[in-house]
Amino acid sequence: MASAPDTDAPPSVRRRSTRVRLAGLGVLVLLAATVMGLLYLVYYTIAAERVEREQVNSTSQILLEIRNVGRNALSAETGQRGYFITLDEAYLEPYRVARERHDASLNQLREAFGEDVNPRQAQLLGDVERLADQKFTELDASVALLENRDLIGARTMILTDEGKDTMNRLRVALRELELMETRILNSAVDQSARAEAMVLPLLGLLLIVLLIALIFAYLLLTRTVRAEAEAAQASALAEARDRADLLAKELNHRVKNLFAVILAIVQMSARGKPEAKEVVGSISDRIRALLTAHEVTQGHSSEPVALLEKLIETTLAPYRSDELVAKLDGPEILIASEQATPLGLVLHEMTTNAVKYGAWANGGTILVNWRRENGDIVIQWREHGARIAEPGERQGFGSMLMTSSARQLRGEVERRFTDEGAAIDIRFPAPVKPSESAENHG
Repeated sequence: MASAPDTDAPPSVRRRSTRVRLAGLGVLVLLAATVMGLLYLVYYTIAAERVEREQVNSTSQILLEIRNVGRNALSAETGQRGYFITLDEAYLEPYRVARERHDASLNQLREAFGEDVNPRQAQLLGDVERLADQKFTELDASVALLENRDLIGARTMILTDEGKDTMNRLRVALRELELMETRILNSAVDQSARAEAMVLPLLGLLLIVLLIALIFAYLLLTRTVRAEAEAAQASALAEARDRADLLAKELNHRVKNLFAVILAIVQMSARGKPEAKEVVGSISDRIRALLTAHEVTQGHSSEPVALLEKLIETTLAPYRSDELVAKLDGPEILIASEQATPLGLVLHEMTTNAVKYGAWANGGTILVNWRRENGDIVIQWREHGARIAEPGERQGFGSMLMTSSARQLRGEVERRFTDEGAAIDIRFPAPVKPSESAENHG
């Protein structure tokens, strides 16, 4: 089974690992159910065969004892008739043997049926015992008359057909018992046959289920290996990201130092040159704007890591006061670090223009709001309280800087000048979050 994914693994990897574990549990349940089904089939088959075997043995013994009772009565009657006809005691031998076996045969028949008999069988057993005893009583009486040479009395008893009627009724009772036991045996055989007929299809079905479970197990193993590889890759990526973050922090520190050195060089170059003070101030302000944009992004890659509101607030912060009012409004929006630098330059240019020529130069107010619109980020900059003349056709460095920055943003900057002041709209594509990109491609 797949091991628990690293906590630094992406959500998609963790979800896949969870699905793999659930699938593994399902395969185990399926295999367990299949094994239980096979065990049940084996038990069911063995039980059915055991019942059939016991029933065959029981029925065979019962049928044997039924036939013994019938043969004893028939042998005794045959011996009686032979002795009556010939008066030769040799013919009494079958009678005497049957008479000795009679009681034992009845007891064995009763024992063969045991206690598990239905009401009809119990009634028939009683009839058989009564009729057999009655038949042997009649035979005993006729043989006794013959032994006393009372041929007329013996002949009269035999010709009454009482013995014949008893014998016929005994045969009927024995035959019904035999038929009932045969039906019970046939029922057991049929049940065993049905069990055997069920076993093969069920066994085939269970084998198919087992094959499917094995296929699932193979697929699960493949997915488990893939999930473990992805988890290991995610862990390696997390380690690489940590190293990259450490390097980024070091690079960020060095970049800030570099900005400070450049700013110091520019300011030192203007010493003793009053005529360069304005140019140096403008360059210094733009360098600080770049530094501000860099600090907001913390030097990360193209992931959405910078808050738009923070970038705007940081740009306006050096100038805002109780007199210089700026009102900001908009949702929380992240921008990519690669967008922060050109956008920071544009915001800085608009801020310095407001301080020098616009609303803040005349005690006015700046309103800034932003929103998402059709996959773009739209920033609206409105100045109130200062009318600015429409610039001429010739663009200054600030205007060219804003145009160049707009191209870097792959967007556009639209400037208008109203009676209230400058109205500037900035539109550029919103960055795509990595999680959204992964879901779109998933």
